Amino acid sequence: MKHPVLLIAGLSVFLVVMFAISLLVGEVWLNPFKVWQELFLPQPHLAALIVTELRLPRAILACLIGASLGLSGAVLQGMTRNPLAEPGLLGVSAGAALGAVIAIYFGLSMLFEFTGPILGIIGGLAASALTFALARGGSAVMLVLAGAAVSSLAAACISLALNLAPNPYAAYEISRWLMGSLTDRSWNHVLLILPFVLSGCAALAMTGKALDALALGDMQAQSLGIDLGRLRTLIIAGTALSVGAATAVTGAIGFVGLIAPHMVRPFVGHQPSKVLLPATLLGAVLLLAADIATRLIGTGQEIEIGVFTSLVGTPFFFWLVVRMRRTTT
Repeated sequence: MKHPVLLIAGLSVFLVVMFAISLLVGEVWLNPFKVWQELFLPQPHLAALIVTELRLPRAILACLIGASLGLSGAVLQGMTRNPLAEPGLLGVSAGAALGAVIAIYFGLSMLFEFTGPILGIIGGLAASALTFALARGGSAVMLVLAGAAVSSLAAACISLALNLAPNPYAAYEISRWLMGSLTDRSWNHVLLILPFVLSGCAALAMTGKALDALALGDMQAQSLGIDLGRLRTLIIAGTALSVGAATAVTGAIGFVGLIAPHMVRPFVGHQPSKVLLPATLLGAVLLLAADIATRLIGTGQEIEIGVFTSLVGTPFFFWLVVRMRRTTT
């Protein structure tokens, strides 16, 4: 037994600190004392408006999305017993991306601001349903293969949409959206995905004890009374709701769900249920930190957060593959 309580407390404090920093830094740096004073004025001034209307919803979205990615990554790694598993494994991210791309391709997002996110959520749910239908009654390996097939299908459709884009503006919008971004997100986006993310994360959080039993093997888990079909349904539904909704609003953000569980395991051990909460908190911290970094890097144009997480996460992925190869040889 290691020190999960200390880790959870430390991550909670770090999350609060990162959240506060995210409200103050950016193209315009804000004085915290000035912001605090302006919040209580009858008519808030510029600093307070920047915080409440621009940076606060962006920070909340980063927390929600990072937490859902971290939690779903930990659950999927526990379910498949595969250290390389992450939320895109079930085709949810690709399905949500395809739904949003359809809205952009047919110009539906011009008719109603939230058509893209809504279709993205529908796409994520549809992709997870297809994955589950293909793998129904099969093993965890079958589920992974089904998810890979669904992801490939969605990726091919997205490529086709880019190839046949009706105009350069549509192609540009699709390309920018696929990069993953928290820029220009509002309170409406927060309210749109909040019920989906919370319900999805609640479903995933309920799987802890079952994942502990599953770590002993499928037969042993069934002998302990675990209904594997119900467990996989719960995991697929939870991932579809939380990660699908997140992807629908921000675009694809990779590697957070892969990295967060691995970073907390040395401190809590390999019992899956002990990884869930720390991975959730660390996922939120990582995405907040990435969002802050994209604002501070002086490139002239803000780097999209999906691009940044891919650049930072790829070396970790290579390191993980090399470490696994060494431990298996």
